[in-house]
Amino acid sequence: MKQITIIWAGAAGLMTAATILENTESESCHIHIFEKNKTPGNKVIISGGGRCNLTTGIEDKKILLSKYTRGADFIRKAFGKFSPRKCREWFESHGVPLKCEKDNRVFPVSDDGYDIVEVFEKLFAKYRNRITLHYGEGVDSILSWNSAFQITTKKWTYDSDIVVITTGWNAYSHTGSTGDGYAFARSLWHTVTQLGPSLSSFLTSEKWTHELSGLAFESAKIWDLQWPLLLTHFGISGPLAFMTSSWFAWETIDKNHPKIVHFSPISTMGYIEWEAFLKEQFANHPKKLIISILTEKLPRRFAEAFIREYFTSIETIYPVSIGKVIRENISKLLGEWIPLTLTDRRPGDEFVTAGWVNTDEIDAETMESKIQKNLYFAGEVLNVDGFTGWFSLQICWASGYVAGRDIGSKL
Repeated sequence: MKQITIIWAGAAGLMTAATILENTESESCHIHIFEKNKTPGNKVIISGGGRCNLTTGIEDKKILLSKYTRGADFIRKAFGKFSPRKCREWFESHGVPLKCEKDNRVFPVSDDGYDIVEVFEKLFAKYRNRITLHYGEGVDSILSWNSAFQITTKKWTYDSDIVVITTGWNAYSHTGSTGDGYAFARSLWHTVTQLGPSLSSFLTSEKWTHELSGLAFESAKIWDLQWPLLLTHFGISGPLAFMTSSWFAWETIDKNHPKIVHFSPISTMGYIEWEAFLKEQFANHPKKLIISILTEKLPRRFAEAFIREYFTSIETIYPVSIGKVIRENISKLLGEWIPLTLTDRRPGDEFVTAGWVNTDEIDAETMESKIQKNLYFAGEVLNVDGFTGWFSLQICWASGYVAGRDIGSKL
């Protein structure tokens, strides 16, 4: 009987184990899952504010892969075998009704992330004779010889025929994601790429936006990125901030090295659209104050703060007295050029590390190492990351499924 070791019970590890169990005979193998926490799936449960945005409703492959800053070509094959649609079907077939919200985020209908983890707990209970759960038992080291492995923990040393490393990024350390995979990968002759923080909020220096803390835009724009943006007391957060941070993963950003980005509060309204809107409003409502006009499109708090910050002199002036140059400047700022000065990443806020195990050393068809036979990598340990957390969870489910299927085919 083959002994299979899966290191960490996060999304990828759970899916790998489930796939092996459901696609192999009872006498073929025994699975050992090692998890330093006392319960599985801690990071899965807290994703999406505890609701678990487990995948995306995007079906178009080209659009889907465009949501990945790094590793899209590598993960393409795994998505072909376990797409977001197949992922949704898998969870629903295991008793979890799902819903797809208008921004294509997928959640359990219950809005409870625990329901996702419970799928695996029930499945492991069903196959209890074929799996041993080493909760509260972290792995200290992995040694290999002749395509076999020795797993050492503080409690014991175990022999294993197959090892699957599914350790998370060096982020959200309270969930167990402390970057253990760096050492494991290197000890097994794999290289680790350049690392950087990704999917984080930003501190900004513009005080006027800090005063708008809690104000959210359903679809704002930075560069060509369009997604919800949240203004906070420290700066910006939400999906659009996370996407921006993904592009800046390798950049040094601090008070001595600030980065300026420009945002539009309404992604569908650029300079031309704002000019057309203001011209029409000025013509039809010559006795309407500028703040009231902007409130037709923007939250009043934002309109008031925006005018006070950039156009104080026209706050109480009617459109008939506002010249073309000022009107065009309003359109340019709202459509393209409201500056935000990024002065730091919010400490402890990032939940993705850009970079990881070099995917050139891994078979994209199977997730098996090209260097070490019977060694697999799946999930966040791979050098693949998406714009937001639900795209990252899709990486975990798909790569875990592919690894599990390939392991099963060997048994």
